[in-house]
Amino acid sequence: MKNIFIAITLFSLITSCYDAEKPKKPENLLSKDKMVEVLLDVSLLNAAKGINKSILEKNGIVPDPYVYDKHNIDSLQFLNSNNYYTYYINDYQEIINKVNDSLKTLRTKYNVLYEKEKYEEKKLDSIKRSKRKNKGFIKEDIIPTKTLENN
Repeated sequence: MKNIFIAITLFSLITSCYDAEKPKKPENLLSKDKMVEVLLDVSLLNAAKGINKSILEKNGIVPDPYVYDKHNIDSLQFLNSNNYYTYYINDYQEIINKVNDSLKTLRTKYNVLYEKEKYEEKKLDSIKRSKRKNKGFIKEDIIPTKTLENN
């Protein structure tokens, strides 16, 4: 009995989704590349908001309006474009893959910068420690300047 119920439920789901209407192409459809840019910015801002929302607030950045203004689009245009592309799974997957590739590239770039910064900071700390450690042991005028002038 349980198997029949599951089979009927699955059949109902499959047949109900089968007749889904193909969405009409919006007049102001964002290109795939533009969708990648917008979704990349949305991802970055959502990550930033999750890490430290107060920094965004201090700088007056409200994520969604910021992205729309930056890309000169409106929320309806983005929503219609997103709905259109999600119907075409292969196109949307291509967009998402490009967003993920861009995120990986940015992560690598910033990890390299972070490591360089960390290395430079360690180097400076080492120099400061060395100067503090040797400060009392180094005499400025070991050889008097008058002796050097006479030679």
